[in-house]
Amino acid sequence: MEFIRGIDMIKEDFELPDRFSAAGFSTLFTRSAHRWYIKLIQAHGHQRWTWWKPQIINKWANDACRFRVEKAFESAQFNADKDKDLPWFCQQ
Repeated sequence: MEFIRGIDMIKEDFELPDRFSAAGFSTLFTRSAHRWYIKLIQAHGHQRWTWWKPQIINKWANDACRFRVEKAFESAQFNADKDKDLPWFCQQ
């Protein structure tokens, strides 16, 4: 998963301790990912990257999630009368 690899690279490149890796998730995650993140914080408190990494993989790096994203992408159709071009393309 690209997101996981990115966090791991930043952590290595800047030699960040484990506790700093998950610090920005509350601003990085949006919509359903943000709601999921808040629920886990409420249930388990603040955790280190070694705890978050498998949680993210289990939640978002599975076949069902990939299928939903692919299906939404394939079914999305641009409507010039209704959609603004730049926001629509950025969401794809």
